[in-house]
Amino acid sequence: MASPYDLKIAIVGAGMGGLGLALSLAKKGFKHISVYEAAADLGFVGAGIQMAPNMARILDRLGCWAEIEKEATNVQETSIRQGSTDKELAHVDMSGVAALYAYPHCTGHRSSLAGGLYKACQAEPAVQFHFSTALVGVDRFEPQPVLRLRKRAPKATNGANGANVAAAPQEEDASHDTTVEVDILLGADGIKSATRGAMLGELGLTAEEFDTGQASYRIMLTRDQMAGDAEMMKLMDSNLVVRWIGERRHIIAYPVAGKTVYNLSSAQPDIHFAEAPSATYTTRGSKSAMLGVFADFCPLVQRMLNMVPEGEVCEWRLRQHRELPTWVHGSVALLGDACHPTLPHLSQGAAMAIEDGAVLAEVLSRVASSEDRKDQTASSIRRCLKTYELLRKERTSMLVDMAYHSGRVLHLGEGAAREERDRQFAAHGADGKKAIPDKWASPDVQKMIYSYDCVAETEAEFDTLYASVQ
Repeated sequence: MASPYDLKIAIVGAGMGGLGLALSLAKKGFKHISVYEAAADLGFVGAGIQMAPNMARILDRLGCWAEIEKEATNVQETSIRQGSTDKELAHVDMSGVAALYAYPHCTGHRSSLAGGLYKACQAEPAVQFHFSTALVGVDRFEPQPVLRLRKRAPKATNGANGANVAAAPQEEDASHDTTVEVDILLGADGIKSATRGAMLGELGLTAEEFDTGQASYRIMLTRDQMAGDAEMMKLMDSNLVVRWIGERRHIIAYPVAGKTVYNLSSAQPDIHFAEAPSATYTTRGSKSAMLGVFADFCPLVQRMLNMVPEGEVCEWRLRQHRELPTWVHGSVALLGDACHPTLPHLSQGAAMAIEDGAVLAEVLSRVASSEDRKDQTASSIRRCLKTYELLRKERTSMLVDMAYHSGRVLHLGEGAAREERDRQFAAHGADGKKAIPDKWASPDVQKMIYSYDCVAETEAEFDTLYASVQ
């Protein structure tokens, strides 16, 4: 083939990373992009998502930010509070974020972000979606990968607390497996990635899971539910993110969906999964257990948690794995949660996955294609994919580690360490510029994350890094 844009590219997974990748490739000019998704549709668990300037910068280049931003809340301030008393430990002014980084920090509904990406993908003739289609194996990794795919018969599941839950598969029939040969396979299939499993199995490696010991409740309260409580409505109508912190747990909350929904996400000890099936990281929870976890939190939090209907409590296990030895084998690469799952305490999981996709589109556009020598093309693909790994791995590992350690500091119990943490929170109030222990809200960390332009870095570093890969 004369041009890299003629390469046949398969993407496994239509989450935020897969959608962002497909759109980045299409906008770059690639003509043959197939997205395989095991679920029957784009059902996204949970409600709220934070969209920082580094994500918005990419979405704007892809032409879908303006529509997504219309329903988003432009965050102007954040308040870190003691969970038990509602006493403010630190207040961070974020009204200058857009002026500093060209884009605001927003909160929104996951369906708005995913829907905006999907709608933009649908407008691209190069992108073809294949739902109810699961990757069950990779029969070859190079020079042209061969995927083994299985169609699934979906059945509907009921959402919890207003969440959209992806359709669950019924029995699978291996006799209907098909194989597809492509030039490049990109695994955006999440923390339970089949692509990663096949790759590491081929290399004789394993992905060592890391038990974070944490789980999360995700709660959405409607404007109608909160209408009778003036204190709640003040939060609903604000541009404020609140984090209530306590020993081993916290809740972060903000308005989404045009301020018609108030989103709460928690982190707490993972103690309810002993009998849960190993195939899932989600379990039905009890309202009484949830209330018990936050029993010593302030009355405002108690009132909000009590609004969750009985039977609509879901708890998610928060998982990670150790840093992988490689993201690439032959003409196959991983991105997003498939290679660097993170705790949510920096609110950068989706942003990192979308950045991965933007970088992949950039590096693959530089593949040296040859009509006569497929081996030369495959060699250039491998080198470009390794260059992508070099561009992304160190940064994503740093942010994953930072999210983990930020959570540990937020969850400190009584003692000298917590006293020092709270002193640092208080010191921020003196000039509004000092770093604070909640890294998501800390001005120095915001600068490091929000000013980052992954495409500009790729353009600057590609030639040097590509030359270093053999």
